[in-house]
Amino acid sequence: MSKLYTRAFSIFAALLIGFTVFSIANATTPEENKAAGIAFLAENAKKPTIKTTPSGLQYEIVTEGAGASPAATDSVTVHYKGTTIDGAEFDSSYSRGAPATFPLNRVIAGWTEGVQLMKEGAKYRFYIPAELAYGTRGAGPKIGPNSALIFDIELIKVE
Repeated sequence: MSKLYTRAFSIFAALLIGFTVFSIANATTPEENKAAGIAFLAENAKKPTIKTTPSGLQYEIVTEGAGASPAATDSVTVHYKGTTIDGAEFDSSYSRGAPATFPLNRVIAGWTEGVQLMKEGAKYRFYIPAELAYGTRGAGPKIGPNSALIFDIELIKVE
């Protein structure tokens, strides 16, 4: 039984080492995230429906609104979905089944700038460069450092 245990342990160790090497080899670095974001945004800017602000925030209007536009100091109620540029969803009020309300000046800079362009009832898609998102720190396990992000935002109410 000792030989069986030793063999099983050796196989387990080899698999663990192999998985670790595979994970490290396929890790995305902050530099790779930054380069991918820059390339994505440069290509995205070529689309005729994309508008770009002086800060580098890109957006497209999905549905125009007709209500009030918020100031940075207002609170807003929104439905939203956030994804990385490869399409991986990291947050969604739609998935939770309830809109979110928060002060607009307490979120990432890309949101503060972009949502001010909207009117109540509007739906926009924002393409946010890393420096207007979470920058070099990233956010949690799903948003790496220097990651550009995409948000679909529906402005429900300005308060």
